Amino acid sequence: MSMELTLRTERWPIAGAFAISRGAKTEAEVVVVELCDGPFRGRGECVPYARYGESSESVMAAIEGQREPIACGLDRIALQAAMPAGAARNALDCAFWDLEAKRSAAAAYRLAGLPPPRPLLTAYTISLGTPEALADAAAKASMRPILKIKLGAAGDPERLAAVRKAAPHCDLIVDANEGWTADCLAENFAACARAKVKLVEQPLPADRDRALASIERTVPVCADESVHDRASLPALSGKYDAINIKLDKTGGLTEALALAHEARQAGFAIMVGCMVSTSLAMAPAMLVAQRAQWVDLDGPLLLARDREYGLRYEGSTIHPAEPRLWG
Repeated sequence: MSMELTLRTERWPIAGAFAISRGAKTEAEVVVVELCDGPFRGRGECVPYARYGESSESVMAAIEGQREPIACGLDRIALQAAMPAGAARNALDCAFWDLEAKRSAAAAYRLAGLPPPRPLLTAYTISLGTPEALADAAAKASMRPILKIKLGAAGDPERLAAVRKAAPHCDLIVDANEGWTADCLAENFAACARAKVKLVEQPLPADRDRALASIERTVPVCADESVHDRASLPALSGKYDAINIKLDKTGGLTEALALAHEARQAGFAIMVGCMVSTSLAMAPAMLVAQRAQWVDLDGPLLLARDREYGLRYEGSTIHPAEPRLWG
């Protein structure tokens, strides 16, 4: 019996709106892949991202292009060479991992040679807005240990000062989403230092980040849009202190685990992040996050509702997935 591939798009409403330097949205559009092999079914979820030239249509087409190879026996290992890194391969890769776990009756972490996953503490994201809006959101979330603040526009020092005043005891991560320029780096880094920010994500556009090599980084800097898979690592040296691993960038759990290993060997700290998506996308990322210094897997917390058997969140603590969700 040949393996069957099914795929679909789903739309999940966001609780309110989610805004970054590139715009805002009110729903998360995801692509879900299912691989069926007799009684066994594996699932994976990805988020097409326009920043990387992806759309739901292009991702669906790329996955459809693998229908015949999958029916003819393409497996997870061969998939790595058959498709480039990105959202489409992520959905298929994670579906293969889930299928392998179901077939073998062994948890995905065992198949990956990892210890049992433990609960983790995630950052909670505050969307870009006015200083007043950010302060209000931060105050409401101030019982959470770690807040991730979306910045990337004129007036960011004022936004950051307002957040720090509203949430004086929280650890802060700043994500500029490529929204700063070399001219404002010194001022914004100084504001981050005053606010005791723990990490700054992707302050400059990925193709214009050379200034990071020549400025004093008073706060550790994390590559996001500048890093996708292992091939990205050499260009980051001297500019970044950490990398943000997202499965939609790496093209799945397989490459994400390999990237984390090589990044640690190269001296980079690890952050594991996500797009706004459901627990089906978070579950495999939890395996990569087990040895990360920073975890940002709050996607389901930003949705109006999550899918059935979703991850259990107790405040900002995430518990590993149940097998009926994934892995």
